[in-house]
Amino acid sequence: MDSGHPVVRRLTGLISERGPISVADFMEIALGDPDGGYYATRDPFGVDGDFTTAPEISQMFGELIGLWCADTWQRIGAPEAFALIELGPGRGTLMADALRAMASAPDCLTAARIHLVENSPTLRDAQKQKLHAHDVTWHERLPAPGDTSLGSLPAIFVANEFLDALPVRQFVKTGDAWCERLVAHDRAADVFAFTPTGTAIPGGPNADRLLADADEGDIFEESPAVISVAGDIAAHIAAHGGAALFVDYGHRRTAIGETLQAVRQHRPIDPLEAPGMSDLTAHVDFQRVAEVAGDHGLRSLGPLDQGAFLQRLGIRERADILRQKADDRQSRDLNAALTRLIGSSEMGTLFKVMALSEQRIELLAGFDSQS
Repeated sequence: MDSGHPVVRRLTGLISERGPISVADFMEIALGDPDGGYYATRDPFGVDGDFTTAPEISQMFGELIGLWCADTWQRIGAPEAFALIELGPGRGTLMADALRAMASAPDCLTAARIHLVENSPTLRDAQKQKLHAHDVTWHERLPAPGDTSLGSLPAIFVANEFLDALPVRQFVKTGDAWCERLVAHDRAADVFAFTPTGTAIPGGPNADRLLADADEGDIFEESPAVISVAGDIAAHIAAHGGAALFVDYGHRRTAIGETLQAVRQHRPIDPLEAPGMSDLTAHVDFQRVAEVAGDHGLRSLGPLDQGAFLQRLGIRERADILRQKADDRQSRDLNAALTRLIGSSEMGTLFKVMALSEQRIELLAGFDSQS
């Protein structure tokens, strides 16, 4: 552990002052601290970074998302103006590819008011370069319901690998209760370590339901941040119309089990080993997202496997078109990208896709054949 890193200094100081902190607080500081947080200070994508996302693997991914947005715009009534909002837009690659594809529906592209939710100065700079030809409004966080920056426009939200990076709390089955798992600092060894509080913490209806089936020492995770973001998105759609698309890895149903993980230079490491220098994520509880949407009167669709969703949108056909102008090397790269995006042993089944929509509109593209 780099004891001189700004995030490590902040975490050790906070724990020294207040005692052990929640896993959620650890994640929030490790990822978002303005002086040394992982996302605040670096471009984490690609070969030279720590991981690669679907938009960086192939243009096909963003293009299909763009066509999905154009089709969804039609289904919500083709409004003259709508907010196209991406959460966690990375380098801007997905949005750039999506807008290029949306040019095939020029009225939709004209109607789109582009908003990007990004709090990393480094990534904002990359997005500005990638999207220099477009009028874009940036937000450090998702505008709350009623925020005047979005007005009363209907909105289409897109979030690819965004929810998984929001902080989670962890609870440990201890006797007949859940006790919150905290992060302490071992000053002698100069390492961070997990420790339970020993105090029973109400875990909410999902944790209570799972309590009887949990074994001693089992871990349960919940993310108030995911619930908050999903609630704000659902509230806007319920009030003004629109839809949302989430692409992430996670559980179809609420489940017991630890999913917190860290990646550095494309390799898994201990989540507490290098705060501020590694990516921290946890699986998304899609059941909870659906429940939040239902609380606002919305319909939830999916989650579907990413591979199935992309094939329903026509990724194989798009690959065939691209091959017509590709040389041998480009064709091999195209085939490799296709396999990575939809292959059952790659991202095709690991990643899930969920949509939220108003009850009044028909099923959305990719979910049409869902019963």
